[in-house]
Amino acid sequence: MTVTQKMETCPEEWIALAHRLADIARPIAKQFFRTPLDIISKADDSPVTIADRSIEAAMRAEIEKTFPDHGILGEEYGSVRLDGPAVWVLDPIDGTKAFISGMPLFGTLIACCVGGIPVLGIIDQPIQEERWVGANGHATTYNGTPVHTSQKTALAEAIFYTTDADFFLNGPDKAGFLNVKNSVALTRFSADCYAYALIASGSIDLVIEMGLQPYDYCALAPVINGAGGSVTDWDGNPISIHSDGRVIAAANAELREAALQAFLL
Repeated sequence: MTVTQKMETCPEEWIALAHRLADIARPIAKQFFRTPLDIISKADDSPVTIADRSIEAAMRAEIEKTFPDHGILGEEYGSVRLDGPAVWVLDPIDGTKAFISGMPLFGTLIACCVGGIPVLGIIDQPIQEERWVGANGHATTYNGTPVHTSQKTALAEAIFYTTDADFFLNGPDKAGFLNVKNSVALTRFSADCYAYALIASGSIDLVIEMGLQPYDYCALAPVINGAGGSVTDWDGNPISIHSDGRVIAAANAELREAALQAFLL
């Protein structure tokens, strides 16, 4: 399959593996949650703990055992076989700052990409035992039950989330961020990947973020798209493993376009 081709239906055995990976991650996350942890600062000053590394190592071992020709891109241990027939993109704990401060709004992100395009994604919240699964050719589910995004199309009705307002307030996108914030019904912060899951379930409507890495965003697109939502970069292009980390996710394409127009002024 080439980059220009699209996988219409994700294979069931890939979905089964993604579930196993999430099942592997859950007890490890629970083991370390709200316990004293050694916190290490990475090169980008983001914290990493033994929990992150233990989870990713265990997930990588399961992928290697099941599909040894597939590639892996992980936050903690880098990449192998990125030219493989599929590439698994892993974030063992998205929202490490929430995790180390005892806030259960982090998640394990698992994606599978073909030709750079995410065709499968899982957002798993281990502590609350919540799991959103999206895959090409399948409706997105929450703990096995199909979910759908909200029907809101007007910014004035929308609930807007972003992880950290300082990313916008201290940079060139301040005016656009404030324009969106002042246009929506409600703005909230600090939910990391959990906010995207809430879009899929119809609880909130809009997320705009920047500076994300592939392991931060690849799993999000299949989950939201499969629930009726829309995820692109700030230029309106579909998300891929090669995207620039500027992401907008919304309950539907109409709301996404309205938010982009307000944000980009």
